[in-house]
Amino acid sequence: MLKAFSQYFSRHVLQRIGLDSLLLIVAVIVSAIFWADNHGVGLKGLLPSALGFVVAVIAANFAFGLYRPVDDDSSYAAFARFVLSALFCLPVAYGTMVFLPWQGFASLALRLQVLVLVLVVLLVRMLINRGQAHSIFAPKILIVGTGEEAQEAERILLQPEHGKTGVQGFFPVSDDAKRLVDAEKVISGSSLTEAVKRLKTDLIIVAIRELRGRALPLRELLDCKLAGVRIIDWLSFHERISRQVRLDSLRASWLIFGEGFQQPLGQMFFKRVFDLAISSCLLVLASPVMLLAALMIVFEDHGPIFYRKERVGLGGQVFNVIRFRCKHIDSNSIDAGGSNNGYAGEESFSGVGRIVYKLRVDRLPQLFNVFRGEMSLVGPRPERPSFVDRLAREIPFYGVRHCVKPGMTGWARVQLKCRNDDNSVSGAIRRLQYDLYYVKNYSLMLDMLVLLETVHVVLMGKRAQ
Repeated sequence: MLKAFSQYFSRHVLQRIGLDSLLLIVAVIVSAIFWADNHGVGLKGLLPSALGFVVAVIAANFAFGLYRPVDDDSSYAAFARFVLSALFCLPVAYGTMVFLPWQGFASLALRLQVLVLVLVVLLVRMLINRGQAHSIFAPKILIVGTGEEAQEAERILLQPEHGKTGVQGFFPVSDDAKRLVDAEKVISGSSLTEAVKRLKTDLIIVAIRELRGRALPLRELLDCKLAGVRIIDWLSFHERISRQVRLDSLRASWLIFGEGFQQPLGQMFFKRVFDLAISSCLLVLASPVMLLAALMIVFEDHGPIFYRKERVGLGGQVFNVIRFRCKHIDSNSIDAGGSNNGYAGEESFSGVGRIVYKLRVDRLPQLFNVFRGEMSLVGPRPERPSFVDRLAREIPFYGVRHCVKPGMTGWARVQLKCRNDDNSVSGAIRRLQYDLYYVKNYSLMLDMLVLLETVHVVLMGKRAQ
């Protein structure tokens, strides 16, 4: 994993983005130079224009998940991803060329030629994704430990998004209760320092949940670190690789003395400006859809258009979240004010409400909450006060998530594999682990990544997760 803009990125993903960027910028520059030589025009402004074009296309590709692993996708799903990406990326690419300062050399013919090159890059990216190309610069990893944590670390590292990185082996700790890893991969008969030198290890993962009282080879770990080998503990490994903070091994001292979990005023100011700018634009763009939804809800049963429900926001303050009403007025899950207590039970949906909910239009009024400053575009899921009170008693560090505003979408929502409306305690714990990662590593870059992932979730027809 590499860290940039306060975020951890998979080397495998960065290689894909780098390769696509290189192909695109070379293709654009070569095409422009060839066209200029044949038509006697200048190339002023070519490089910045090409860079701006590449950034727009890469962002569009990212939004459509072209840099995500597709092991679980069928051939049909991979082809559908390619078609949708092309339908979205080509207009974005052409629109970018219209507004960039190409200084007259980008004729219609050249623009069409560049669009064909973009289509070729998308096709190549789909084929490479299907082939699951291995990471060229995959680090050589040695895991200290042979128990449950070591077994889980190997399983995570073998996932496609990490380039199917291999593990050199497992170095046993003398007081390991039992060995759960493959016995053939256990390194014995040598010291840790000797094993690292022999295997030319780049990274050591100390896969032990509780370090206190363990017979760790501390002197040898220090020697390895002084020799240039990177060493990370179990909690940091999960943060970087799984993009979450594990509660089962979290300690208060790690929250206090570790990096992150800071909300500087300057950072919050820029986040607020970002929320205002984007929510204003989205309100204008979505106003026709919102007006149509409101008229359909009124015409169906002449009931209230919106429902309001109390949710916990920044610093534990309670506010009313706004959504379109999706259920019948006489539904048991709606009170006299038109408030929904939940979405369980398809039978209580109205005809229009079911459509509004399935298309996620019911959440658009939350843009008014964002505009008023009660919510953010990106943040933890807003929860009911009674639910928060119960979870705060049962889950350690639950209150940490309230040091930022709740969001319309969030890191947990786009990362989790389970449904986002899981209201069990176990579901809240899973979300909290991602919420803690978001709070610890917050930046505008992370917000942009979440918004792009949300676009991918919506356009690929998947429920927010």
